[in-house]
Amino acid sequence: MMLVVYSTSYCIAFDKTGQMTKVSPELVDEPQMQIVRSVSTDVTLLNNQFPTYKLGPNFEVLQETKEDNKGPPLKEVVEEETNRLTEQHNRLSVRDLASKFDKNLSAAAKLSNEAKIREAPSLEGHVLLKKLRDSLELLKGRLTGLNKEDIEIAISLVEALAVRLTQNEGELIQEKFEVKKLVNFLKQASEDAKRLVNQERSFACAEIESARAVVQRIGEALDEEERNSPTSAKQEMEGLLEAVQEARRIKLLHQPSKVMDMEHELRALRIQIREKSTVSFKLQKELAMSRRAGQNKSEFYELSGSETLGSILRVQSCSDEAIDVSKCSIQWYRLSSECSRREPIVGADKFVYAPEPIDVGRLLEADIVSNGQKVSLTTTAPIDPESGLGSYVETLFRKSNIEFSVVIAQMNGRNYSSRSAHCFHVGKTKLKLGKGWITKARDSYSGSMQLCGFRGGGNSAAKSLFWLPRKGHSFVLVFESEKERNGALMAARKYAMDCNVILAGPDDDALL
Repeated sequence: MMLVVYSTSYCIAFDKTGQMTKVSPELVDEPQMQIVRSVSTDVTLLNNQFPTYKLGPNFEVLQETKEDNKGPPLKEVVEEETNRLTEQHNRLSVRDLASKFDKNLSAAAKLSNEAKIREAPSLEGHVLLKKLRDSLELLKGRLTGLNKEDIEIAISLVEALAVRLTQNEGELIQEKFEVKKLVNFLKQASEDAKRLVNQERSFACAEIESARAVVQRIGEALDEEERNSPTSAKQEMEGLLEAVQEARRIKLLHQPSKVMDMEHELRALRIQIREKSTVSFKLQKELAMSRRAGQNKSEFYELSGSETLGSILRVQSCSDEAIDVSKCSIQWYRLSSECSRREPIVGADKFVYAPEPIDVGRLLEADIVSNGQKVSLTTTAPIDPESGLGSYVETLFRKSNIEFSVVIAQMNGRNYSSRSAHCFHVGKTKLKLGKGWITKARDSYSGSMQLCGFRGGGNSAAKSLFWLPRKGHSFVLVFESEKERNGALMAARKYAMDCNVILAGPDDDALL
């Protein structure tokens, strides 16, 4: 059984399942159908096809959704535009932000107009459903039996459609509220952006005007200076031209070959001057010694040896009547260049003494006491540095590890029986003495450590040093050469000074 409702422009048919279809007026009448003319003739539809609905359980109306090719819904457009504005807010300039707000404001106004247009189909839908329900109620009073049941089903479908339409209207109102809210926000943001643009424009104009004023003042000052001193500028230019011409003349005169010849001549002259100064210094020392010998003919002792670092000074008798120096009491002293202060060298009580780096630039004096008589011998000049020692120490500092091959002469004040070679390591924080895997001593720099030249005499005194790592533990080490011994002393004292430790011999701290 099918129920068909006709109007002037279309017809609506309901089957037993409750599904509504649109039928054209040219359909042929079927014998099973009962035809009833529509009461309303002024209902219009905007779409060419009426929506298809299904009757679900408990007479719930379900609408079959179809793909809409008109574009995304209004809510998605609003959300997408809002997210895009939020992402680009931090990287837009004030001017771009203002133009962007204007564009979004026009887009929001367009969306608002579209929402207003969508209100018309909603009103027409309510009118259509009301007229359709009136028609079905009129038919219900005229029909009986199964036809009446179909009419009741159709009425329930129409009522469900009305409820669904009301829900859609609620969603539309919510979307309209969000659109209005977005429009207001964009309007406010656009006004703020325009205000910021105007403010920044005014600031920029003010800065430009101030900059122009400064440039104008500077230009006026330069013009005034040029007007006041035209002669000085000309003189300065002439001086520059003369300097350039002189430089060109000197460059032409000094060709590479001439310069090399002059350098060779200068080098030869320097070598000759150095040799002559050395000879002159030796002659001055010999003259001073001869004068002292002439003045002190009655003295029985004298100092022999070169007065330079790396040599050995000896006290020797110069008269047959003198007592042997080995039977005399001897004490060595350090004197300042002005001889104003005399410091005793602790432990230097032999007739042989080897100067160490701390003695450079100072006079040395030896007191000889024999038979109750005291004789003092002083060097003729301060101790000179060893030739090439400075460059040798610089080479040592460029190495990653400073190590020397040494022989232990004494340990703890006693002669050491083994004469095998050991390794003496001078580190930045500590000193180490060992042989292979065996370590004799290893201590960090401290105030109790002592390191100085050996003061106990002997023919190898210039190559020996005294090392006291800690109290009760001492070594006398013999190096392969005097330069290595002095280099080790200077390197160890430099590293100890970097650790805020003064490394010297007994009672030598004041000198450093």
